[in-house]
Amino acid sequence: MIRDAAVADFAAVLALNAESEHFLSPMDAQRLARLHRQAAYHRVVEIGGEVGAFLLAFREGAVYDSPNYRWFAARYDAFLYIDRIVVGQSHRGKGIGIGLYEDLFAFARQTGVATVTCEFDIHPSNETSKRFHARLGFREVGTQWYGKKQVSLQECTG
Repeated sequence: MIRDAAVADFAAVLALNAESEHFLSPMDAQRLARLHRQAAYHRVVEIGGEVGAFLLAFREGAVYDSPNYRWFAARYDAFLYIDRIVVGQSHRGKGIGIGLYEDLFAFARQTGVATVTCEFDIHPSNETSKRFHARLGFREVGTQWYGKKQVSLQECTG
């Protein structure tokens, strides 16, 4: 079941984020609370009474220090930026990520946002994310280095 994230979910969200930190930036409870307050979309997937996945996204105008978010903010008047999505290791390959993206796209349509943006690592390469986003219609609109990582900046308009 996909539902809005609540403060009671934060421990599970932090644990999921930590599980995938090799692809994501670290996040502590204070940062998560701040991001949750600013997020346009922060939903979780509840599986068997536990949080098994989450997606966090921002609209333009958020006060967010992510260099990738700021890249889109400098170039787009209106957009929905996917900051992070994590599906727990034991729940991968079951369509949960696609379900979250479909829910996010429906949210974008309902709120009048035509462009959904995100990024994924290309150095070191995250081929799984690359294939996933291509299947959903994302296309590269730029790249940038962030520390020792290079990301592909992506958009989907439809």
